[in-house]
Amino acid sequence: MNVKVKQKFKISNKEMRTTYNDTLVDLAKTDDKIVLLEADLMRAIKTNDFQKKYPNRTLNIGIMEQNMMGVAAGLSVRGLKPYIHTFGPFATRRSFDQLFLSLGYADLNAIIIGSDAGISASHNGGTHMPFEDLGLVRLVPNMTVMEMTDPVMFENILRQLNDQKQLSYLRIVRKHMLSIYQEGSTFEIGKGIVLREGKDATIVAAGIMVANALKAQALLQEDGINVSVIDMFTIKPIDQALLLEYADKTQCIVTAENHNIIGGLGSAVLEALETTPVTVKRVGVKDRFGQVGTQAFLEKEYELTAEDIVKAVKEQL
Repeated sequence: MNVKVKQKFKISNKEMRTTYNDTLVDLAKTDDKIVLLEADLMRAIKTNDFQKKYPNRTLNIGIMEQNMMGVAAGLSVRGLKPYIHTFGPFATRRSFDQLFLSLGYADLNAIIIGSDAGISASHNGGTHMPFEDLGLVRLVPNMTVMEMTDPVMFENILRQLNDQKQLSYLRIVRKHMLSIYQEGSTFEIGKGIVLREGKDATIVAAGIMVANALKAQALLQEDGINVSVIDMFTIKPIDQALLLEYADKTQCIVTAENHNIIGGLGSAVLEALETTPVTVKRVGVKDRFGQVGTQAFLEKEYELTAEDIVKAVKEQL
């Protein structure tokens, strides 16, 4: 792992969906086993370019996500590398049985991209807003579950997974994210990244909540409270050793996730720390359904802001 964190954070120049297309186009130049599967969302995820370059390796299954999992399983059996994309709830909730049996139980290789994570589904509303996807895929034995922080991480992880035989779920935002990492950074699957060091508390975050955790850290510092911030982009297998280290070093842990607090990052952290006396407070969606709104409105509505993280830290201290 060779992670370089930017000194100043700004919105990335490249959308996450552009990163997905461009990385696969580049990988496919030298790897003829890559096959792209879509569920009628090629314009939404911008993989039309891949289709133009590799029409014989692009399958638009249509709005039949359950069938898409079965097709991917068949391709994997033949030694190919299926990349499966659809919106998060359709990649997990709608097609969970096929994912679990056809891919997981059969011990097959596939990379599943669930886009528009949590409140980033925004105007698509509650039916397209996955607050439960991480909880579902964490239940699949031996499955690797990750949430991407920015385009630099996403590209590096895609390149790593292309050389590995495993079933993986990558939770992403489709459009722009705050750019956290410098170009050329490399990441180790299963290892958390310490972004800030502090002695009072530890904030463990993933996805869009990493940016809010860093904002919260700056706000807390103004009040003389020094907190550590960890980007826990791999949710399964989670970095238990790092969590135990910071449970010992700081007074409490606050998790921050764009997901239901049941079954997601917070639950995974609690499970990893079940033998320790440290206090864990979960910031996330509190057992609710999604709704239509701007991302800024939804962050406030579901108590996912930097100020909500600050409040949680102060309450624990």
